[in-house]
Amino acid sequence: MYKTTTGFIKSIRQWLALLCCATLLAACGGGGGNPGSTTGNPSGTGNTPKVASIVLISSADTIASSGADGTEVTLSALVKDANNLVMENQNVDFKADSGNIVPVKLITDNTGMATAKLNVKGDATLRTITVTATVGGISTTKKIQVVANVPPPTPTATMTLVNSSGVASSSLSAATPLTARTSVRDKDNKPVANALVTYTADSALVAFSPSVGTALTDANGLAEVTLRPASLSVSGAGTVNAAVSVAGTALTTSANFSVGATAITLGPLNLSSTSIPAYGSTIITVDVLAGAAKYTEQQLNIAFASNCVSAGKATLAATVPTSNGTAQVVYRDQGCGNTDQITASASGISKSSTASLAIAAPQAASIQFSAASPVDRSIVIKGQGGIGRTETATLTFKVFDTFGKPLAGQNVKFSTASTNVTINKASDSTDANGEVITTVNSGSVPTSFRIIATLDNGASTTSDSIVVTTGAPVQRAFSLSVGKPNVEGWSNDDVAATTVNVLVADQAGNPVPDGLPVVFQTNLGAIGSSDKGGCNTTNGGCSVNYRSQAPRIATELNSPATPCNTLATGPEKNDSARIGLATVCASTTTSTGTLYRKTSIFLSGSVAENVYMSTPTGATKLSTKDVTDLGTVKSTESRVFILQLNDVNNNPMPAGTAVEITSVVNAVAIGVAPATVQSVFPHTDTADVAGGLGLDDNNIRQGSYHQISIGSAQAKPCLTALDSTFSVRVTTPKGSVTSYPFKLAFSCP
Repeated sequence: MYKTTTGFIKSIRQWLALLCCATLLAACGGGGGNPGSTTGNPSGTGNTPKVASIVLISSADTIASSGADGTEVTLSALVKDANNLVMENQNVDFKADSGNIVPVKLITDNTGMATAKLNVKGDATLRTITVTATVGGISTTKKIQVVANVPPPTPTATMTLVNSSGVASSSLSAATPLTARTSVRDKDNKPVANALVTYTADSALVAFSPSVGTALTDANGLAEVTLRPASLSVSGAGTVNAAVSVAGTALTTSANFSVGATAITLGPLNLSSTSIPAYGSTIITVDVLAGAAKYTEQQLNIAFASNCVSAGKATLAATVPTSNGTAQVVYRDQGCGNTDQITASASGISKSSTASLAIAAPQAASIQFSAASPVDRSIVIKGQGGIGRTETATLTFKVFDTFGKPLAGQNVKFSTASTNVTINKASDSTDANGEVITTVNSGSVPTSFRIIATLDNGASTTSDSIVVTTGAPVQRAFSLSVGKPNVEGWSNDDVAATTVNVLVADQAGNPVPDGLPVVFQTNLGAIGSSDKGGCNTTNGGCSVNYRSQAPRIATELNSPATPCNTLATGPEKNDSARIGLATVCASTTTSTGTLYRKTSIFLSGSVAENVYMSTPTGATKLSTKDVTDLGTVKSTESRVFILQLNDVNNNPMPAGTAVEITSVVNAVAIGVAPATVQSVFPHTDTADVAGGLGLDDNNIRQGSYHQISIGSAQAKPCLTALDSTFSVRVTTPKGSVTSYPFKLAFSCP
């Protein structure tokens, strides 16, 4: 409203400059005076000039009544002489009939100007102030009007709610959404573009579009969002607020609205085809109505469902949004084969819409054999069933339609070419999974058979082969073995020295059914576990651990009593009484009697106590203290001899015992064969003997034989005879060492 003092002074100075130029031109035209002089005596005569005029100028013709700092009016007096030249150093007095002038007396500067300021502090009366400026007896006046305060202009924001026709409205419904239109203008009442307007309202009543409730103003300063009811059933009244910032000024505006519940219904379901073939499809549409017209103002989610879809016999999109008031889905049959009831519904709409669809039943195309129980496809003959053994086979078949889907309700007939089995169910219908089951009982003889399953349309299939066995174990197929028959157990207690295995088959040579219990007993050491002294077969076999411990000597014959030493007859009846030789008995009981088998395990010592060297006339026992002389051989030859290694009880050394040539002097160790003690079973000179039969006398040596080869280390040709020495060292798996020394002479040819 007011000009600044600086601007005002600048205007005065420009005006003076023009005035000086005009004066100079006049002087040039007159032909007299000093054109370079603008103040003082222009004629250069020395006469003092007199004030001829004074002009009073104000920065404004009004002054604010508040008297606040910054509302002052600047007063400027311009003094000239008779030649229209500005005059400096002239005293100017300022007076006002009201208000305050600061200062009241001034001296003009070199531009002929004197400046003061007028304020109305202390007197807010609306009035007219007369200001007088006097110099050299010449005065002039200026009137200043005191006016009320006028606030500076500010930015504005205003909101209007309009309907789809652009008419102002505050009534909101699902059928008649409203647009919240906000006009944003700056302090000069010009539109503000690209201003961010944020809308808020009660979310329980309305929802915005866009959902975040924000919009930018366009070139006309307008920002808009759409208001819709939060749901179809909501009603009430509320306020929508808009907030925007313009040039640092925060603006808000609001408008009230009312929400009325909208009556929305679903139209009838329309099917492109009301009957379809098996695995066919149809298009389903439904309209959303507001009264009799389609409701298009808001997108709704329509839910579709049917009995066949719930049963997995058809597919249908569960939820579909409307487009222009219509929802559309595709229904595809997946083998329903019935009349399906289809339902459409939506949240906020009380009544659903339904329609019926007739679907043709699928046709059977094939039948397949799918499963058998027992899974090993083996049953036992009639009368041999028991734990782990069954006389009945259960066979499962599955029927499929032309699309490879399981088909329910199909009749299936069963038959077999075998006369030795009985089909318990000659026909049956498939269940919801397309499956049908029959059972077959075995006869009194071992055999194998297949079941044929046939559909009414002639399609058929054959089951896998089912085997009928006796299932019962027989003595001749009862086998017993050990992992290592000679363990280092004479002086060592071992947690699990070796494994004892049993294998059982029936009379047809087939493994017996799983779960056959086998009991183990021994007269020396221990066998089995703390919770069970045996095992149950899997695939016709099982095993237990044997460990070395006391007793190691049988002090009483055939103790404990076992099927092996009580049921057997002849020489094999008794357990071995040999020191350090355990008899292990395995047995099981069937409906026809008890089956048993025995084996033996040596509790071998850790010291090679009884070592014999074979000679042409027999065997010579060696000593660890005495050097055994092997005589003399030519340097071109090697010495080969055989040792039998026995422990303290003339039992074999432990399996895995190493035999090697060491400490060789003037000779070459060619090798030992075998270099380790192998598994050694109780035996005579001709064969192994079960259970140590006939070996009660520990003078009967059971040790292993090893060939030792030693050669000459002499240079060739041989120049002088040499005497060599070496040892044969025996090291058990647990590290016990026994060494036997030897000497051998090599002669030159």
